[in-house]
Amino acid sequence: MVSNFQIYELNESIMASGYPMRTKNIDYNNKISEQDLKRTKNLITATVKDNQAHGQFLSGILVSFDVSATVKWYVEMERYKFASFVSSQSTMHKISKFDFDSAYIKYVDPRVVEIMKELVDDYNNETDAEKKKEKYLNLLYTNPCGMILTARMTTNYRCLRNIYKQRKNHRLPEWKEFCKWIETLPASWLITWNCDEEIEDDSVC
Repeated sequence: MVSNFQIYELNESIMASGYPMRTKNIDYNNKISEQDLKRTKNLITATVKDNQAHGQFLSGILVSFDVSATVKWYVEMERYKFASFVSSQSTMHKISKFDFDSAYIKYVDPRVVEIMKELVDDYNNETDAEKKKEKYLNLLYTNPCGMILTARMTTNYRCLRNIYKQRKNHRLPEWKEFCKWIETLPASWLITWNCDEEIEDDSVC
């Protein structure tokens, strides 16, 4: 589901979390200390306990990645305002060019796939310009939400922490898969630490 990911400013953000209690600048050439790690755990624990912004330093740990998911997943992902789309495949531009035999997840009814193929043939064989426009829209709007599209996205560890808390037990399999990927990220404990409680609230970051 996720590929080609890059992490930025991990060490720097962990070290910068100590700025509120410092009077001098940080030397980022130094290694992360045990004191840095202890402080970040305390900050995250305080965030969970008091629901305050002690985890702000997580917003500095940036993540970019390619994700292949369905329209249903993307609609829900768009609710997270600190998860941004860089670019994505477009059904608006290329709906008549996809390989429908491989474009859909297993939950799409095969009859719908056959209908999509028929609509593409009908569109391609149409010679009247105005009718062709209508048939393209027919094809576009008939397309099921179980189509897999790939996008480049960028976000941060703070947003991923909210996603992980809210979606790790979600009924949509794609969210569970995405959260499993989150668990493989460098220093993923920054995201998963104290996230054992069940989240009923569907609010977003």
